[in-house]
Amino acid sequence: MVVAVFFGFTSCKNEESGSTNNQINAANDNRPNIVLIMTDQHQAEALSIAGNSNLSTPNLDKLANSGVRFRNAYVTFPLCSPSRSSMFTGRMPHQLGINSNSDKELQPEIIKTNLAHVLKDNGYDCAYGGKWHAPEVEIDCHSGFEKISEFGDLNLSENSIAYLKSKRNSKTPFFLVASFDNPHTICEWARNQPLPYGNITPVSLDKTPKLPINFEKSASFPEALQIEQEADKLSYPTQNYTEEDWRQYRYTYYRLIEKVDLEIGRIIDAIDDLGMRDNTIIIFTSDHGDGNAAHGWNQKTALFQESINVPFIICDKAGQYSNNILETALVSTGLDLYPTILDYAGITSSEELLGKSLRPIISTEHQLKNHDYVVTETKFDNKNSYGTLGRAIVDKHYKYVLYSWGKNREQFFDITEDPFEMNNLATTKEIAPLMDTYREKLIAWCQKTNDNEFLKRVILPTSSKTSSSELFDKPY
Repeated sequence: MVVAVFFGFTSCKNEESGSTNNQINAANDNRPNIVLIMTDQHQAEALSIAGNSNLSTPNLDKLANSGVRFRNAYVTFPLCSPSRSSMFTGRMPHQLGINSNSDKELQPEIIKTNLAHVLKDNGYDCAYGGKWHAPEVEIDCHSGFEKISEFGDLNLSENSIAYLKSKRNSKTPFFLVASFDNPHTICEWARNQPLPYGNITPVSLDKTPKLPINFEKSASFPEALQIEQEADKLSYPTQNYTEEDWRQYRYTYYRLIEKVDLEIGRIIDAIDDLGMRDNTIIIFTSDHGDGNAAHGWNQKTALFQESINVPFIICDKAGQYSNNILETALVSTGLDLYPTILDYAGITSSEELLGKSLRPIISTEHQLKNHDYVVTETKFDNKNSYGTLGRAIVDKHYKYVLYSWGKNREQFFDITEDPFEMNNLATTKEIAPLMDTYREKLIAWCQKTNDNEFLKRVILPTSSKTSSSELFDKPY
């Protein structure tokens, strides 16, 4: 079999550049290189360093041991296109108008301020390989990136290493993104379809992981989620799954992660072998997680922890917290990645953005607060869906979830005592005053970010003097 390796410059000529007010002279530039490695549909607990004995991820573990692993990293939207669009622009998906994988276009003024354009304007070379989906499926010439590898995991590590070698003696710093598709191909497995990067051989039941402790749906499972799951059988083809089916699903999911961990290790090793590590910031994360049988859920879109909590690792040789999990720092990957990368590049991000750089947290001897809480949004927007909206507020102790309609649409969890979200406290009288504070936070967030569509669906605090009519610009 002949395998073609793709490596070459494919960005547009005479491309209109973005704008920034603090351009940097790149002559004799000693700013760090930045390498962002991404997987797709990778939940936070699916790392062996996180204590998961069902898989082995030696390369990501090694990266975490040489840097910082943030345990409380949350996506802005548990779906590919909205999440990725957010990550590369630093804005919430509803602010971008990207609420599904079918939304295909950002406004030109937003494109000009994405990471690649801002970094290029300030002296960085920018290259991208693999899955884009921010929002177009394939990366195009307007993105600002040099395309070094097509969508797909085949040859992605090889092409990324080739790019690294080409930059070995360059005096210009670079930003390289290696974006892997796996373990997203668990979606094909769930539909009993061939896997594009090689099938996973099933094993006997005794060799598969057990079902998660929160496998059974609770009595307060949101009605809207149940109906959306039943409506979209292509995304959720698990209605007739047996226990063995689910356990094989979990086994396959973990093998796909091991497969991509091997490819990631090749890139990390190349950075070391080329003598680049001391001046290269390596960041690893994913665009969203996977239900992985929790609450009887596969895939994403729902606001369960398994779908919205993702791995987030930063390896900064100047950091003070090597081999340490930052237990308390809250990270919004879609909002914080953008200013963090710009900070490492010596570029000040716009004060209009909601995200905060994580660099100060890593580079100080004292743990700093990044956010009081983070917000994740969602929308079910496939062909057969009912358009259910959802918002989640997560802090260090509690999680408040609200869907736009249906019975049990309001959820409240003490995630320190109940990390698997098995005990919904929303109807507990003793918790009502506390819940009111989270209702107020959600209303304030919707108003601050012009989230007017969901503002019409919020639940007012019990003591509120506001009329529900004040939440509506137009009723429909």
